[in-house]
Amino acid sequence: MQDTFQPIAPRSVPGASGGVIAWFKNNLFSNPVNSIMTVIMLAAVLFTLSQATSWSLTHAVFGADLEACNSARGIGACWGVIAEKGRLILLGLYPQEEQWRPVVATSLMLGVVALSCMPAFWNKSLLIMWPTMLVVYFTLMKGGVLGLVEVSTDQWGGLPLTVMLTVIAMTLAFPLAIMVALGRRSNMPAIRTLCTLYVELIRGVPLITILFMASFMLPLFMPSGTNIDVLIRVVVGITLFSAAYMAEVVRGGLQALPKGQTEAAATLGLTFWQTQRKIVMPQALTTVVPSLMNTFIGMFKDTSLVTIVSLYDLTGAVGLALNSDADWRPFKMEGLFFIAAIYFAFCFAMSRYSLWVEKRTAVSKSR
Repeated sequence: MQDTFQPIAPRSVPGASGGVIAWFKNNLFSNPVNSIMTVIMLAAVLFTLSQATSWSLTHAVFGADLEACNSARGIGACWGVIAEKGRLILLGLYPQEEQWRPVVATSLMLGVVALSCMPAFWNKSLLIMWPTMLVVYFTLMKGGVLGLVEVSTDQWGGLPLTVMLTVIAMTLAFPLAIMVALGRRSNMPAIRTLCTLYVELIRGVPLITILFMASFMLPLFMPSGTNIDVLIRVVVGITLFSAAYMAEVVRGGLQALPKGQTEAAATLGLTFWQTQRKIVMPQALTTVVPSLMNTFIGMFKDTSLVTIVSLYDLTGAVGLALNSDADWRPFKMEGLFFIAAIYFAFCFAMSRYSLWVEKRTAVSKSR
């Protein structure tokens, strides 16, 4: 007997398995406990945001009005301290009538760094831009020529000093790190031992100790009458410290490279340095881009330690500007938030550029 087809009653549409609502349901409101915790955390976040907005915007004082700032103390932020002390925070002790010079010099340095990050300028033009930029930078900052008033290095400070220390130390430390990384993999025991001792010695000592020794102890071992500028000693100390950490990052990239790459280069008759320049280094460095950028970011923030040797970078300039003024000293927190925003802007830009380089190298590897 043949069965007769009987249609079933229509069913309701099933709940959405994707989308924002489904994600919230599966991850934040999947059970009663998760739902309660989500509500509590959401209430805490909203309360914190409302308090932060009230302090930083709603009840804040934006003008350089000391009386208004004192009245709003504990209720709202006094951003007027930035208007009042911003010049000293950003430029340090540099003479006020000459402060156009560090502004121009720092803008030039950052401009050349930005151009160096663009593939269109990855050619021999960099060999002209960088020496020219450095000559112009130190001519403007130091003065003493072309009718410029001479300004000693102990008056350099603020953002120009932070940027200069980072850029110079980064530029010098990177090639040194490559040479040390190659030395640690050398077949010559003397070179390998020397590079290993350098890395282990530097990594075993805090940066603040190296800066202290370079600034105060090194002159004791110099011949009588010999005086090396403290800024040069600080740059050398930061460079040696950063190069040791960077060398280990580069060595990790070298060890990650298959041995067949160098063997193939040898069969083609390439010399050691040709192999390193054309085969090994391009692949090894692209492998460790995130770690290298992490080292650069750490170096940028570590420049704040130069305050220990009486060089007032961006962080030291805040204390210099506010600790010496009893009227504005209570609003040091706002000054610290201000420089924190500057540090974050630079670090975030470096991080974004690192991601761009990673994506660019990933495309080249997939071809």
